Amino acid sequence: MTDPRGIMQRLFIAILLTITQVISASAAELTAVQIYSDNVLLDLIKENKHLSQVVIDDCQLVQDIEARAVKSQMPSYQFLWGDMLAYGVCIKKDVPLGLHYMQAAADQGLSEALEQMGRYYHVGKFVQVDIQQAIIFLKESAALKNLKAQLRLANIYSDGHGSPLDFPELYAQLHQSVTDDKKEHQVIASHLAKLENKLPTRVVNAAKSGKY
Repeated sequence: MTDPRGIMQRLFIAILLTITQVISASAAELTAVQIYSDNVLLDLIKENKHLSQVVIDDCQLVQDIEARAVKSQMPSYQFLWGDMLAYGVCIKKDVPLGLHYMQAAADQGLSEALEQMGRYYHVGKFVQVDIQQAIIFLKESAALKNLKAQLRLANIYSDGHGSPLDFPELYAQLHQSVTDDKKEHQVIASHLAKLENKLPTRVVNAAKSGKY
């Protein structure tokens, strides 16, 4: 005669073993994500992949990112944390606080943060359109060889904004810029031609020779 208690015990052991196997498998699949090095994060920012990477990593690094932005005040992490706040990535959306950290990164001279703040003031993203403020941010970023900032600044100058006294500096920056994108190269050439029409020949020559 079958012992009901023995059946129940075997059934309990089988269930327990199954649960243990499932937990072990889940633990094996869960791999701890390492915090990004500063260089890796800067590369992600330059490629505009920093937010998507945080999502790909299942939002596991939120506390580490916040600590590096708030406590360590690392500009790359201030930029990332600001973007996460502004767009509500892995955390509750808080645009004013996000802009605060983007500004903090810009204040520390991060060219990508300077370019982004300049772009926001140019197009009116999160803030009101302010061309003069946009120019201030973009000029600083352009001086750090940020090509996006240089091209946006060229567009702003072409629209009739900015001081002609600043045209030679931008011409020199664009003339010395490097890109392997053919379309981008054509855009640069177009801006250079427009600037040449607004500058004396001697100034253009000086800018080309790097003497400006």
